[in-house]
Amino acid sequence: RVCEELDLSPTRSTIQELDGVLKRSQAQNVDPDGPQVEGLQLAKSQENQTNPCTRLLEEIFPPHVAAALREGRKVEPETFDMVTIFFSDIKGFTTLAAEMSPRKVSDMLDRLYTKFDDLSQKHGVHKLETIGDAWMGLTNLFQPCPEDHVKRVALFSIDAIKAANETLVDYDDVSKGFVEIRVGFHSGPVLANVVGSRRPKYSVFGDTVNTSSRMESNSLPMRIQCSDRSAELLRIQAPEIKVESRGVINIKGKGGMETFWVGDG
Repeated sequence: RVCEELDLSPTRSTIQELDGVLKRSQAQNVDPDGPQVEGLQLAKSQENQTNPCTRLLEEIFPPHVAAALREGRKVEPETFDMVTIFFSDIKGFTTLAAEMSPRKVSDMLDRLYTKFDDLSQKHGVHKLETIGDAWMGLTNLFQPCPEDHVKRVALFSIDAIKAANETLVDYDDVSKGFVEIRVGFHSGPVLANVVGSRRPKYSVFGDTVNTSSRMESNSLPMRIQCSDRSAELLRIQAPEIKVESRGVINIKGKGGMETFWVGDG
């Protein structure tokens, strides 16, 4: 019933509106003369664990941030010493978008990123956002995994390449072939914060984000490129995964950097 009251249009309900709906729902379900009044806090805690709107919030925000927003508390910026950030984009997306109808483009992205979403659940990679054809995710932030955060992203990257290779560009025209993506990732510190008040967005900031993006934009179609820092950690966390030096390449804003290919080319 709670979700029936929410505005699921592009201008979605604010956190304050979500909180109001949740409180009204709780009030409607409490008998003023019944024993459940005494256990309201326990019931609220149990509901928060199963409520679909709560689960939706916790897909967008870390649980402690979602709780703070529901309760109207200010969320302070947090620093994380080590996360691994994944970026991917689609080869020739601008040309594809010009040649195909918007419906077909959106259908292609939906089919591909539904697979990515399933794979992110499998490997414990949190989807942070999509912007056009770019998919961004990260590890060791929403759920701590300091011992294998790079391994998770590497395995996700390998599976994402396979998923793209099985996704038709145009379901009605197989001659267009399959989607080709570029992948890159990097590991390092970030600052995370909630930005905005209406439709607030959980974002990460810092040079780690920029370097991760550069790893993707300087990668090659159907290849996975990572930084020397990620390569070093990956060799510790998953020595069975192939890591091969690409050599030193020029990275915009960084100059010469040694980068590495992950997996089989």
